[in-house]
Amino acid sequence: LARGRLVCSIRNERKEKNEFYLYASKDLMTSMLGILDDFERALKEIAKNGNESDLKGVELIYQKFRNKLIEKGLKPIDVNVGDDFNVDFHEAITQIPSPTPELKGKIVDVIETGYQLHDKVIRFAKVVTGK
Repeated sequence: LARGRLVCSIRNERKEKNEFYLYASKDLMTSMLGILDDFERALKEIAKNGNESDLKGVELIYQKFRNKLIEKGLKPIDVNVGDDFNVDFHEAITQIPSPTPELKGKIVDVIETGYQLHDKVIRFAKVVTGK
């Protein structure tokens, strides 16, 4: 009986240690999300007003940065117009009259990308829903 408790205790300790290593970078990852957002806004502005070579250069840096974060376990939460609202992944910042009957109670706009670190949400996707 004591041996069984010891084995169980060792398994729990290993599980806690693994979770610690998986999520130790959570604060750093969360702080990097603002930089990803800034890159995305810059890309939109350069695409509207800038020249092609500037856009390509900034896109290259953005992709390298984003890919490094993804290598470390960051995953964007995929959200599309028409998706069902899910409190596990989305934060509704407002509701607007539904543009079509099929969008009633569904996502009509995505304001900010949400992210997970491995399998835990570190930032909910900010969305607008139809009413």
